Amino acid sequence: MDEFNAYVETNAERFIEELKGFCRQPSIAAQGIGLEEMAELVRARMEKLGVDVRLMPLEGGPPIVYGELGEGRRTLLIYNHYDVQPPDPLDEWVSEPFDPQVREGTLYARGVADNKGDLLARLQAVESYQTTMGKLPLKLKWIIEGEEEVGSPHLPAFAAEHAELLSADGCIWEAGGKDMKERPTITLGLKGIMYLELRAHGASSDLHSSLATIVPNPAWRLVWALNTLKDENDNILVDGLLEHVVEPTQAEMEMLAAIPFEGDMMLANFGIPRFIRGLTGIEALKKHLYEPTCTICGFKTGYIEQGTKTVLPRTAMVKLDFRLVPDLEPEMILDLLRKHLDRRGFTDIEVVTGHGEHPAKSPPDAPVVKAAIAAAEAVYDQSPVIVPLMAGSGPMYPLTQAFGTPAFSTGVGHARSGAHAPNESIQLDDYYQGIRFIGELIRRFGTV
Repeated sequence: MDEFNAYVETNAERFIEELKGFCRQPSIAAQGIGLEEMAELVRARMEKLGVDVRLMPLEGGPPIVYGELGEGRRTLLIYNHYDVQPPDPLDEWVSEPFDPQVREGTLYARGVADNKGDLLARLQAVESYQTTMGKLPLKLKWIIEGEEEVGSPHLPAFAAEHAELLSADGCIWEAGGKDMKERPTITLGLKGIMYLELRAHGASSDLHSSLATIVPNPAWRLVWALNTLKDENDNILVDGLLEHVVEPTQAEMEMLAAIPFEGDMMLANFGIPRFIRGLTGIEALKKHLYEPTCTICGFKTGYIEQGTKTVLPRTAMVKLDFRLVPDLEPEMILDLLRKHLDRRGFTDIEVVTGHGEHPAKSPPDAPVVKAAIAAAEAVYDQSPVIVPLMAGSGPMYPLTQAFGTPAFSTGVGHARSGAHAPNESIQLDDYYQGIRFIGELIRRFGTV
């Protein structure tokens, strides 16, 4: 791979300028901004590689970019997304979110880590491979969507309708990277999610707060309902939910034990004195990866601006997400939650469905995982940290596990990349290593 690596080094500056161009294009799924334009940029870059690429329209959503290139005994599916999170709060950015800037070897821009850096690094790796190594030793398929940051609402139906397009021997997922101590990581799955709202209603309009003596307050009503969902030790109390949680196997516990958990560094980075329940070490890691969550993401009611307004609100709303581990499913959460509230007399609390995704995980001995580990060892000169389950979520299940395709995730990000936050970034050296990793993965998975 010497010629491949030399090509990457020679073209490093051009590759970064290309990445800046991708990051200059806003593509905010939550606001519907720039998605068609970004899809066309991706399509054009893939066409330049010789990929058989097309935009596949979705009813009610931005297009899927689908492409195929090469041939061989094995097929590798590549999943990425071209949409990004909103850049807010804007006043916390050192430079403009859609004006990519390099400072001290780090590139800052919205979407550079999640997920445009990985998207483009994989395309540039294919360019580098074809230029220096010749014909690809395997078939590549790309699925690149524009709704990942809003829960991929149209992707499951797309996957079910186009199963033949997704047929593959393995899949590299969207993102990942290095941990707190700059060690490469390979993740074998992720949690699912159920995102929803609870709404409580009171009088037909806001009222003077003196009427709280006789008029029910929906904010209190919602607080009382929320108080039944979780106790002060962070135990989820929804009736029957924990009965569906599968404990990690002995093999998975051994994988956890091999993960260097940098608890003290995480606490310092988060600015908190302790983890929930005071957990440390492998017990904290086990909770993080193998316990579901029930999280208040936002609460809206009454008057919350500066100054005083004595008001009895007419409505209250809370946004919740449940992160799901095997064998929890999104539909199951809705059913259990509704029954839980009804049993306690909260039949008036409205449950409004958001988006849901199933958990997914892959075996560590899958050929694509073995090839990824070997490629990482060759590029990073150290063994990667193998993480059995990502604490975040994504549409891995309908694209891979539903068809029996093993998948893993790794990428060009790092533990402080700040995905979804102001000053999102990647390190340039990590980006070049990420390109080299993809080249090595293609060689090993296609020929070993």
